[in-house]
Amino acid sequence: MTFNNWLDTFVEEKGLDMNHTFEVEGEGGLNLIPLGAVVGMMQAWPTDLQAKAKTTLVKIDFANGDSVDFLKYIAAKMAV
Repeated sequence: MTFNNWLDTFVEEKGLDMNHTFEVEGEGGLNLIPLGAVVGMMQAWPTDLQAKAKTTLVKIDFANGDSVDFLKYIAAKMAV
């Protein structure tokens, strides 16, 4: 299974709304970044970063953590 398929399945199985919007601060102020944009960005990453993201999400899930916190972290890194 490719990372793209895995991530789509992960988001679906967790019942996450691709239209959910993260409100994160950037240098220019408040940014509204939808989960769909975060997923799209992650799917465009090089394979080494995708592997790290998958490992992180699996660890969070195994520990019954909130994967949305990690996805918001990624959104914050996207903010301008």
